[in-house]
Amino acid sequence: MEIINSIPLEYYLALSAIIFSIGVIGVLTRRNIIIIFMCVELMLNAVNLTLVGFSAFLGDTSGQIFVFFVMAVAAAEAAVGLAIVLAIYRNNKSIYADEINLLKW
Repeated sequence: MEIINSIPLEYYLALSAIIFSIGVIGVLTRRNIIIIFMCVELMLNAVNLTLVGFSAFLGDTSGQIFVFFVMAVAAAEAAVGLAIVLAIYRNNKSIYADEINLLKW
């Protein structure tokens, strides 16, 4: 039995581009580190949507398998990022990106 995909690939790609653009705008305009991390996760999810869309369009499962690796990297990034944010908050009592100057002399 053949499964017919009723949603065209262009819709997946357009939605992915919109989500990725929202993530990029959030990373470039926000000051709060937690919101910046959330926007990076949004960009990773947009890439995942693109991978799944192309995978379904081409009938190949390798894109869907690659999504699991991207999700594992995103989970590790979130865990390490949250630990770094907590360490910075303990030292500076602030989580704004403009106020972090740990690498300055």
